[in-house]
Amino acid sequence: MKRNSEIKWRIQYSEKGVDKREEGTLSFLEEIHMTKRFDNAIIKSVEASFSITPEEGDRFFLNGYQTWTHSREKDGKEKERGLRGIPKAIIDHYALPLYGDYTFVPYSGRKGLLHGFTYMTIRNGEEYTLISSLDENYGWTVFYLDTNEGTITIKKDLESLKYSGEFHLFDLFITEGKEEEVYGAWFEKMDLKTTAKPLAGYSSWYNRYQDISQKTIIEDLEGCRRILQKGDLFQIDDGWEVAVGEWEQDKEKFPSSMKEIVDEIHKSGYLSGLWLAPFVVEEKSRIFKEHKDWLLEIDGEKFKCGCNWSGFWALDIDNVEVQEYLKRVFKTVYEDWGFDLVKLDFLYAAAPKAKNNETRSQRMNRAMDFLLSLSKDKLILGCGVPLASAFGRTQYCRVSCDVTLDWDDKIWMKLIHSERPSTKRALETSFERRMLNMGAFITDPDVFFLRRDNIHLSEKKKMTLALFDALNKGLFLTSDNPSLYTEREIEEYRRLRHIWEKGKVTSIERGKKTIIHYCVDDKNESLVLPF
Repeated sequence: MKRNSEIKWRIQYSEKGVDKREEGTLSFLEEIHMTKRFDNAIIKSVEASFSITPEEGDRFFLNGYQTWTHSREKDGKEKERGLRGIPKAIIDHYALPLYGDYTFVPYSGRKGLLHGFTYMTIRNGEEYTLISSLDENYGWTVFYLDTNEGTITIKKDLESLKYSGEFHLFDLFITEGKEEEVYGAWFEKMDLKTTAKPLAGYSSWYNRYQDISQKTIIEDLEGCRRILQKGDLFQIDDGWEVAVGEWEQDKEKFPSSMKEIVDEIHKSGYLSGLWLAPFVVEEKSRIFKEHKDWLLEIDGEKFKCGCNWSGFWALDIDNVEVQEYLKRVFKTVYEDWGFDLVKLDFLYAAAPKAKNNETRSQRMNRAMDFLLSLSKDKLILGCGVPLASAFGRTQYCRVSCDVTLDWDDKIWMKLIHSERPSTKRALETSFERRMLNMGAFITDPDVFFLRRDNIHLSEKKKMTLALFDALNKGLFLTSDNPSLYTEREIEEYRRLRHIWEKGKVTSIERGKKTIIHYCVDDKNESLVLPF
């Protein structure tokens, strides 16, 4: 890619009732910092743009809005459908818009128009250009690529922000080099380096889903003793609670105290993990029925954030009663029950819209800081969160949508939003975001499977997923019941774990298919990815 040596910038705002517009040019530097002092202004738009000349072989990656947003490298001639073509009745029934950025980013459906958040790369062969934000505290940095016009436009997600004081218009970092070089330089500029360690372990979700109980958890715990090691993670996922948002254990499913179960996990030598979705509440819960005043409301609008469970709504993080409730929940989970890690899901619901002169990013970051204050020295696995808000705030973070028990879900599911579950999409997105591992946080590519029952993936695709997770070097979680493993499957697990512990990626070859070359025990091997 060739680019213009100058960046054009434009600001539109209203100050003391007078509409103003400022514009100018900047030289292309590795770091670009622009600030401006406003006096009770309404900031309408902040953008910068520069011209590019794509070259043959250029590939473009633009990071999707949140954890689950499908994000893969493209040739620049593709289009983004958004929710176009989906009947309004389906959109409304399943509350699709708030899963992603569909309410505040335009989707034209035209070829060659792509967008992403926080960072993007342009690759030609093994050479990368990284264009990234150094500061997402003032508003999301949104990159718009137009290969038809040959432009990259960078905008702040502001939603007519009212502001007084010094405002960071742009804090950009632009560098070129090999993949490891550009990402390493970016993390260094942001002073990001996680101190947490990668974890292997187990999650209850993808085998049993919500159909868990004390009996099944203990059964899986006994099975995990066949394969897991001391210090691994044993995570209880969704299904332990009375209802989502009503964070009390279901006494019918879990007659003993959660502390007794945690004690059993600890006796096995494992870290204990528990799933929560702190910023949402489902319709069938007592909390939803009795505390409608806890729901987030902006300009008279309450926010149904999705169709999971009985449908779920956003809680207002500024409501003192909500804050106190969550403080009690986290105290119970950490102090009374003794869990070591929480998987915090559907976090995007904290900031569906700007409020009280806060941008979406400011609100999301503040929500994450609140969770961090509740967790103190405990571990957080973030999920369903705009990635930049997890940078430096969570030790672990999902970097893809959920995997599924088949390759790419049902035909009709392929027609809905970019955040839908899909093993194929999870693998593609985890691969593109793998460079965040050990920098922004430790990445979670979701789980892998070795089991033969309750699964519709071929052996080849199961192995592709498992081997990628091992080579990713982040979280390495199975969601099987290991008590049912054959000796062959136990050996397979041990082989994969050895690769996770000792294997080293030596090179990556990208063409019609992606080939990861790696070395383990002085033996060179390769993994072919189907994209």
